[in-house]
Amino acid sequence: MKIKVIKNESDYNEALKRAYLLMHKENKEDADYNEMEVLGVIIEKYEDRYWVIDKPDPISAIEFRMEQDGLKQVDLVKLLGKSKSVISKLLKRQINLSVDMIMKLNKELKIPYESLLSDGH
Repeated sequence: MKIKVIKNESDYNEALKRAYLLMHKENKEDADYNEMEVLGVIIEKYEDRYWVIDKPDPISAIEFRMEQDGLKQVDLVKLLGKSKSVISKLLKRQINLSVDMIMKLNKELKIPYESLLSDGH
């Protein structure tokens, strides 16, 4: 395959297929590894440009971690030292996270600061 810039979805799919074939090829040669590396770069560039994934908003990040860890709303009440109504309003996006909440969520649940401070964009 002649390597070229990925300009559309068809080119993208072709590059993915070629990369897959190279990865699963028996007895790879240096040229195969070089081609895989170049394909990886152009595939990544195309994905960065056309497959933009917004960061989650802070509440989505919290809900995701709660789901991962099997936590319930009551666990956030205990963790953050807030009332049920405050946590309920927080999860309904009616109030914002405080600095104290952000610090506790980062420390205890290992949610990255950038996710807790993000507005989702």
